[in-house]
Amino acid sequence: MLTASSSLKISDLLLGDLELTSPPNIYFELQKIIANPDKSIADIGYIIEQDPALSIRLLKIVNSAFFGFSGKIVSIKHAITIIGVTELQNLVLATVIIDKFSSLPGGLLSMQEFWARSLLCALISKELCLYRGNKDSLESMFICGLLHDIGQLVFYRRIPVLARHIGLLVESSDVGETQVENNILGFDHYQTGAELIQLWRLPEIIIETIKQHNHSNYAGIFADTVLIVRTANYLCKTDIANTPPNTFYNDISVDDLSYIIDNARIQFEVVFKLFYPADC
Repeated sequence: MLTASSSLKISDLLLGDLELTSPPNIYFELQKIIANPDKSIADIGYIIEQDPALSIRLLKIVNSAFFGFSGKIVSIKHAITIIGVTELQNLVLATVIIDKFSSLPGGLLSMQEFWARSLLCALISKELCLYRGNKDSLESMFICGLLHDIGQLVFYRRIPVLARHIGLLVESSDVGETQVENNILGFDHYQTGAELIQLWRLPEIIIETIKQHNHSNYAGIFADTVLIVRTANYLCKTDIANTPPNTFYNDISVDDLSYIIDNARIQFEVVFKLFYPADC
């Protein structure tokens, strides 16, 4: 366990914890097969099917309100032909990371509440992306929304006493979360999460969406994705009925935002137990 230090760096949090810093291997196994022109959908399905529990969860998710298909999808190969390899790869990544961070020592943070909030953010992000017709980011939007706060888990895993102290200060003051983190640590959980995702060698869109989450003036190539996830994160925590019009987008009315949130919450009620089983 690391302790407070004026010279504490993000890299210190990512050293000496192989479980934390080891990337989700199955994701990269799939990536290699997808990039190999000599491999087929059957080869992709074979890799996933080596983990029966993962296969069952993925099929339940694909057959749920998360996608809303009318027909029954009965195999991983069938799922790939319906939703595509990138979407399935992201679902694998989501379930593996949730399993990886399914508990923390000392009960300092409720993992069920953390992943519930993160999943709702991911679902709202996807609904916002669909509404705006942003097809370029759609396949990555869910995973970007799901992982945007993953740096908090690094804090609670590596510096739990400081993380709890930060949480209490945020609850008892009007100072923003990232400002408190920077005041105490010299960096925030978004920067930390981005470095972890970079260490795992995940796609740049996920890294940048996390890193730039708190930078409203960011105008890079992933600016719209960053804005959508930032908006979704805020919508998870606010009362739309008492929110001034055009707070988020000039072209989305409060009524449409309410519809988007309601639709995401309906999906959430069905799929949360699939992404986060009771035995996690």
